[in-house]
Amino acid sequence: MYDYVVKELPKLLSENFPQLDTSKASISGHSMGGHGALTIYLKNLDKYKSASAFAPIANPINCPWGQKAFTNYLGNDKAAWEEYDATCLIKKFHNVSATILIDQGEDDKFLHDQLLAHKFDEACRSVNVPLLLRLQPGYDHSYFFISTFIDDHIRHHAQALKL
Repeated sequence: MYDYVVKELPKLLSENFPQLDTSKASISGHSMGGHGALTIYLKNLDKYKSASAFAPIANPINCPWGQKAFTNYLGNDKAAWEEYDATCLIKKFHNVSATILIDQGEDDKFLHDQLLAHKFDEACRSVNVPLLLRLQPGYDHSYFFISTFIDDHIRHHAQALKL
């Protein structure tokens, strides 16, 4: 998936839509896709001008979902896992100038044991990376949460892309 998002998709877009300026790109996602958006952004600060996420799995090496997935895909070498964890990566790739936007529902049943947005927030603070983490009361992990705040994310990216 990483190669598709970072290499293949931009190439397909530029070949089929020459009017697009693929040097102006941003990335966003929800849940595991939010995790992917954050890690792809941090590893490719030269390609993406901004990042946002809805309820991302922000520290997978410290949650049951992430531990299961990383063990299955990467084996037991926990040092290798850090290359796929946004909370670990932010300490390595912290030359971030654009504010990262994360929206998280306060009523999300996965907030405290799986998503761990507070760990990402702590890591960003430790290396002075600009993060806007918004905890949204009354919202969970659902479509309604995303549909309520998607306009804010579009504006966030438009401002970073200067559109």
